[in-house]
Amino acid sequence: MFKLTSLNLNGIRSATSKGAESWIDALRPDCICVQEVKAQASDVEGRFETLAGLQGYFHFAEKKGYSGVGIYTRHEPSEVLRGYGTPEFDAEGRCIELRFDTPARKLSILSAYFPSGSSGPERQQAKFRFLESFHPHLMRARQERAFILCGDINIAHQAIDLKNWRSNQKNSGFTPEERAWMGALLHPSNPGGGLVDVYRHLHPDATDAAYTWWSNRGQAYANNVGWRLDYHLATPQLAACARSAAIYKDQRFSDHAPLSIDYDLAMFA
Repeated sequence: MFKLTSLNLNGIRSATSKGAESWIDALRPDCICVQEVKAQASDVEGRFETLAGLQGYFHFAEKKGYSGVGIYTRHEPSEVLRGYGTPEFDAEGRCIELRFDTPARKLSILSAYFPSGSSGPERQQAKFRFLESFHPHLMRARQERAFILCGDINIAHQAIDLKNWRSNQKNSGFTPEERAWMGALLHPSNPGGGLVDVYRHLHPDATDAAYTWWSNRGQAYANNVGWRLDYHLATPQLAACARSAAIYKDQRFSDHAPLSIDYDLAMFA
């Protein structure tokens, strides 16, 4: 099995101080995609280049202490691509892609951190610009290769993906526009879709158990007033290889919980 994990760290230094590295060492994933690294190259050097025996590759934001994504892997990639060709968001460290190509196949793992629009209208408009520019990037990739995108998508797609869906219909992360974007991306026959929400493929009816993020306000975590914001989005042939999914909630390294999925893949043997 190929174990692939996604985790928004909410700061790599913070998450590791709370035991994330020991947990990764015990879990032994083949790859772990991380988001919101909140560090620069100088912060990672000498400390976080490797984590639990995995080699790390990063795309840092230009702004200190902000955003940033990475992928830790046991398998050496054939190519590393940082960013996706949109200067506004490449400067924010929103996407990294590792390619594991051979003469027989083209395969990519991507780690992405979608913008949050919760801080106000300006950032919500930035989020809409990101969705508009990132969609064609995914469609081009879908035409060329098999891939799994892991990340904090910052969108709850359906009512079963958050506790208080009725009161959040005008709030960032559950607006009609964001949900429509996800719906189009996941439509099986839409020319602008064709990707698979792998967790939902395995657990189509999960509600409270599916949440991966909880607000720090009030008693949201204690009462499981959560949102499902973290995803594996895959091309169909890879999604069909998924066998089991787990959201780890026994420890808290971040305001997000790690999502791990096992894929029946022999391509890394």
